[in-house]
Amino acid sequence: MTTDPVPTGRATTEPPAGPARARPRPVEPADLPALAAMNDAAAPAVNRLGLDGLAVHVPRCDLAVVIDDDGGSPAGFLLALAPGADYDSENYRWFSSHRPGSLYVDRIVVAPDTHGQGLGRALYAAADECAAALGLGEITCEVNLEPPNPGSLAFHSRLGFTQVGEQSTKGGSVRVALLARPLPR
Repeated sequence: MTTDPVPTGRATTEPPAGPARARPRPVEPADLPALAAMNDAAAPAVNRLGLDGLAVHVPRCDLAVVIDDDGGSPAGFLLALAPGADYDSENYRWFSSHRPGSLYVDRIVVAPDTHGQGLGRALYAAADECAAALGLGEITCEVNLEPPNPGSLAFHSRLGFTQVGEQSTKGGSVRVALLARPLPR
């Protein structure tokens, strides 16, 4: 897990007041119950992990960051893995094979009541910084096409992600768009 995952401040506009001014920080063990609840509430956009699954997954991530709301409670988080991680995900394996020089964002979850406040952008800025520090040239992720997740597709499109593939996972019950974006210059 990266210990200094701060955004680079590449944004060209001042973020709105409130949580977006907060900086992503490393996930701490005390965050895990709130993050597990937030993650599982976001299903089916992300798969449920529960507290035990998240506690196993976070340490294998090269980037695990959280951003707090104005009250100091987690309002969003991002987990990402670099090439060569010990992670048995169909989507991670696809990117490892087809986009080997990328930082794979396994999940980004932002509390619904904080959407539109810049938290997702701040979390992705931390991913950009991590990828650059690791010498990787792009960020990759997947977004559900079935069941549909149009809000996430629109958000990722605004960040410059383009579709580089598509696949069915979980025995054909989920279809995903595989997305990539080069690091900002």
